[in-house]
Amino acid sequence: MNHKILLATVLFACTATVTAQTSNKAFAITGDGNNDYIWMNIRQVDLSTGQVSKTIFQRSQTAFQLTDVSAKKTTDSKAVQGNDIFQSKQYPTGSMVAAAAYDQRNNKLFFTPMRVGELRWLDLDIKNETPKFYSISSEALNLNFTPDEANNITRMVIAADGNGYAVTNDGNHLIKFTTGKKPVITDLGNLIDDEKNEGISVHNKCTSWGGDMLADAYGKLYLVSANRHVFVVDINSRIATHKGMITGLPDNYTTNAAAVDADGDIIVNSANVFAGYYKVKLNDLVATAIEGSDKKYNASDLANGNLLLQKEADAARKYAFNSESKLAENFFSNSDQRVFPNPVTASVFSVLFDGQKAGNYNITLTDISGRVLQTQKVNITKGAQTESVNINKRPSKGIYLVKVFDDAKQLVFTEKIMIQ
Repeated sequence: MNHKILLATVLFACTATVTAQTSNKAFAITGDGNNDYIWMNIRQVDLSTGQVSKTIFQRSQTAFQLTDVSAKKTTDSKAVQGNDIFQSKQYPTGSMVAAAAYDQRNNKLFFTPMRVGELRWLDLDIKNETPKFYSISSEALNLNFTPDEANNITRMVIAADGNGYAVTNDGNHLIKFTTGKKPVITDLGNLIDDEKNEGISVHNKCTSWGGDMLADAYGKLYLVSANRHVFVVDINSRIATHKGMITGLPDNYTTNAAAVDADGDIIVNSANVFAGYYKVKLNDLVATAIEGSDKKYNASDLANGNLLLQKEADAARKYAFNSESKLAENFFSNSDQRVFPNPVTASVFSVLFDGQKAGNYNITLTDISGRVLQTQKVNITKGAQTESVNINKRPSKGIYLVKVFDDAKQLVFTEKIMIQ
């Protein structure tokens, strides 16, 4: 047997296994175990088995640091010793958590404690040290919390554009946040029922409150309510279209937690019962139990970096590349050639600024669905100026967009490029 071929086969198999394990990693907000409904702990879960693989943060046990980004003030676990951690703003998960989102690009877990008008995140790059949490307050999160919990944020996800999105229980606030060192938080407004919803409103308390949120590779959001209803949300129009209702779950099973596994299917868990994990097919919303999955911990939220319909988007991108590459010479000869070389054959391209006024600009590279791959800030002085952009993580071959924004976040120009 050819030993080189055998070694390559083994290496490929190992790489595929590691990739699958990474894709099936998710983070769950849980209680302490059976019959505990205090969702203040963070655990890592393998979605392929529905088993907890690691405890990242355990209430009353794990030491921590919590930094207020705006005030630049840090407190630690010693500051809350002897205090009521269940209501304390100084405790990272105080007042419990029902919404979390994993930013895979920056390895951060974002979340919002209930009834606290702050966005918080955990830096998951910190290894074998005291966990470091960060928080930032915003008027957009000052939602006048009421006893009926209408304004509690219970759904959150990082979308294909790289931004985070969160929704209140009543659907009257769609919150957008950036994921940099100091997030910018914006209230985009209320969700709007699609006329085709046939009376099932995204605002209805009985059908549509609670649950979790997912995102797909084409820029849409998917709201999974606690009562098993699924809505597809267009971010730009804020229109929520009722897709259907998940079937195949036990009678008392609420869908409070949802994430996307390596197969592109939806994995759900309940905060109401200790009945394990279920796998849901997107096309028919039929759920099947994951045999042997964990039943010790229920979950108020799940979060990971996978997107729905990613395989379909990759296939469409590959088809577009194969089709358009035949016409590439004609396609690119008609461009303004502000981005070159085009096609891009190495890991760097240049952007020509000619005629733009002096100031700061952002060069953003996105895929054709609008998902942001990277952003680079540049300063332009005067006259013609060329800026080089190094591609941080070289994507698969295909058509991409280079977008240039000015300091006021206004789009200056967009140009298609082909990466080979």
